Amino acid sequence: MAFALVFPGQGSQSVGMMAAYGDSPVVRDTFDEASSALGEDLWSLLAAGPAELLAQTVNTQPLMLTAGVAVYRLWLERGGRLPAAVAGHSLGEYSALVAAGVIAFADAVPLVRVRAAAMQEAVPAGAGAMAAVLGLDDEKIVEACRQAAAAVGGSEVVEPVNFNGPGQTVVAGSKAAVERACEVARTLGAKRAVLLPVSAPFHSSLMRPAAGRLAARLAELNLQPPRLPVINNVDVAVEEDPARIREALVRQAHSPVRWVETIRRMAAMGITTVAECGPGKVLAGLTKRCADGVASVALADLASLEGALGSLE
Repeated sequence: MAFALVFPGQGSQSVGMMAAYGDSPVVRDTFDEASSALGEDLWSLLAAGPAELLAQTVNTQPLMLTAGVAVYRLWLERGGRLPAAVAGHSLGEYSALVAAGVIAFADAVPLVRVRAAAMQEAVPAGAGAMAAVLGLDDEKIVEACRQAAAAVGGSEVVEPVNFNGPGQTVVAGSKAAVERACEVARTLGAKRAVLLPVSAPFHSSLMRPAAGRLAARLAELNLQPPRLPVINNVDVAVEEDPARIREALVRQAHSPVRWVETIRRMAAMGITTVAECGPGKVLAGLTKRCADGVASVALADLASLEGALGSLE
């Protein structure tokens, strides 16, 4: 059975989320390694919270990167096989690249802190927004964004940024434009269009300044050719050249996450099961809607991880 591992990004964090994996030394060691790389105690932050602190982008990104890597290491320690491919949703792509040996974990933790700060600071607080649009096809969402931007002569940005599943797309941009796009989407037949509790318009073109800062940091790092195929967000491509991987990560910051196409690419590779590697079940829920014939599981706790050890042999 060919299977892939996918890593979650922002939105799956919660206080004490790693308690679901028991008292595992490999999990705690991974957090200790991340804390040393960052110069602060991530484990205490994770354990004590509060949730509002975990939700701050500069904290969420290092925490979710570390959580994904910790669960991957736990999977291997328990005898799990190497996957046929890996991918990650937005920030989760960095966990996938660590798993594939492209970026050293000790480099990845401070790297995503830089990424988080750059994205947070690219747009003034309160000026940007994101919204989930449900029950509307991609073409109509693009049209809703076009109409919303045209209403003010194109002076405000709103774009589709996360193609998460059929009928589930996220748009982002200037707050007023996002609100108008939600109104238009409802007139075009959307079942729901709701603002998300996020602090910046991630993956929109407003993130280009963040991409510049990220590029400068990535240029300082030594990336290696992947030991596992990594399907990237921005092109739905498997790259082997570290320079091309670096360039794709820069574009990823201001480009849409093409998750539906990523899962369909896995199906075309002969992958029959996709396992979400990390806390939560967000990606597992999306996967089953993205491609026929692809099963999904979530390694969301120790019991599910150990259960998957048998089913994925």
